[in-house]
Amino acid sequence: MTKVVVQNGNVDGALKKFKAKVARSGVPSELKKRKHYEKPGVRRRNEKKEMIKNARKHHNNNY
Repeated sequence: MTKVVVQNGNVDGALKKFKAKVARSGVPSELKKRKHYEKPGVRRRNEKKEMIKNARKHHNNNY
């Protein structure tokens, strides 16, 4: 459970910190992945495409 302490009545700042903590924990992306069932072969294919995309991105940034 993610907790954030409100200091000096600064609710907006606490809400911003809470959202950042939740995003870093990976809950939204996990929820998005689990929304629909994905067959194992389709999952592997998508992971492979993602790895190729990331490799190209990192390869191009090194120049």
